[in-house]
Amino acid sequence: MLAKVYSFGLSGIEAYPIEIEVDISNGLPAVTLVGLPDSAIRESRERVKSAIKNSGFSWPKERITISLAPSDINKEGACFDLPIALGILAATGQVDAEKLKHYLILGELSLDGTLRQTRGILPISIAAAKSNIKNLIIPIKNAPEAAIVSQVSVFALKTLKETVGFLHDQEIVNPFKLDLENLFKVNAHYKLDFSEIRGQYLAKRALEVAVAGGHNIAMIGPPGSGKTMLAKRIPTIMPDLTLEEALEVTKIHSVIGALPTRDGLMAIRPFRNPHHSISDIAMVGGGSIPQPGEISLANCGVLFLDELPEFNRDCLEALRQPLEDGFIRVSRVKKSFTFPASFMLVCAMNPCRCGRYNDLQSSCRCTPNQVHSYRSKISGPLLDRIDIHIEVPAVRYQELSSNLPAESSAQIKERVNKGRAIQRERFKTDGIMCNAHMSHKQVRKFCALGKEENELLKMAMSELNFSARAYDKILKVSRTIADLAGCEDIKTEHLSEAIQYRSLDRDFFV
Repeated sequence: MLAKVYSFGLSGIEAYPIEIEVDISNGLPAVTLVGLPDSAIRESRERVKSAIKNSGFSWPKERITISLAPSDINKEGACFDLPIALGILAATGQVDAEKLKHYLILGELSLDGTLRQTRGILPISIAAAKSNIKNLIIPIKNAPEAAIVSQVSVFALKTLKETVGFLHDQEIVNPFKLDLENLFKVNAHYKLDFSEIRGQYLAKRALEVAVAGGHNIAMIGPPGSGKTMLAKRIPTIMPDLTLEEALEVTKIHSVIGALPTRDGLMAIRPFRNPHHSISDIAMVGGGSIPQPGEISLANCGVLFLDELPEFNRDCLEALRQPLEDGFIRVSRVKKSFTFPASFMLVCAMNPCRCGRYNDLQSSCRCTPNQVHSYRSKISGPLLDRIDIHIEVPAVRYQELSSNLPAESSAQIKERVNKGRAIQRERFKTDGIMCNAHMSHKQVRKFCALGKEENELLKMAMSELNFSARAYDKILKVSRTIADLAGCEDIKTEHLSEAIQYRSLDRDFFV
């Protein structure tokens, strides 16, 4: 007998429909899987067999052929255990095959028939909402994630036996419901705050400017100066995630099984902090069956690279294209995959290998050649894509021991939101959200300078030997500073502050 079960697979971060056919025929007992399954799917034969027996059903003693269509796409993961098991039970008459036509089914099986959580449920639920079948049977732990999409009826079950009972109307299971608005409010909370940081007022100001305009930033300072503490608190002053952004962020994390919350929805901006030993593929994404990398996991959030010069050079150079385009394309022979990668790049590094260069409290042990060698690990083209460079000096004892209240993230965020509101109005017909994404043509239009400001920038370009890209970056940052000040025109003080944030180009890296 032949039975069909409908499910979904993942290709990159998108889901596609899969039809699972199970045929029971005469012959020696054997299970044959076709349709380009990976090792996890091939091993499902043993999991499914044990789950069926331990759930009180009978395992057929004939030849079993299982086909996963379309057959020309590689399939991976253990999420096909449940549909395969139900297909075998339907082919042997233990489940009504007609009932299966009305459901999309996913889930991994344990040997005792319990349904285990699987990854990638949100993109599958989004795809299911666009298909003809809008009833989804999944493990109960995946229910909150799947129910984010309100157009789908989610039936969350615990075991294979319970699933069979539900299909035969023996078990009453109501669709899982989720109060998305309330869930969004509950999860939109950060544990860290800028009020916990003493001193570093110039660094905080630079971070405020960076976030307000969507600019990338590099912090240079000795060990223990607070660079990592500052970086970790950047998401707390970024504008709140919109529901659309939250769905995109959750979707990417769901695909690789990295959702940090049991509620299934990420309501805060991601902060990714990969170690400097990370490989190129882990950073940008890829693999035999391509998956998102760290830059995509940081989408709509912050990618923090601590000890920047210690990263592999090829790994850093791979960041150049996504920093410009906001996405990364991974090409394979049969197909290309595009992953979103619109993130704020935040870098931290020591001024030299020992970290004491220009430190007034300690002497540097590095030779000039060693200092130059350490800094030259960062290429000029990558540095040009970092809008703001700021020194983060060691914190003095008086600042550490001070009891004066520090400015909170909420206060900084209020100013950032005002600056972003000005930018949204400015670019409402241009398809961008902040100053950092302006094209060269838009820079000419929105960053026009007066005579005095032109003379100042001309002198800075000549004296500090800035590149053409740095010229545009200075104008973009000046525009952001003017927006924070509520000024329509870029003034000398705005331009001077922006130039200050690029002065490390020559001092540190040439």
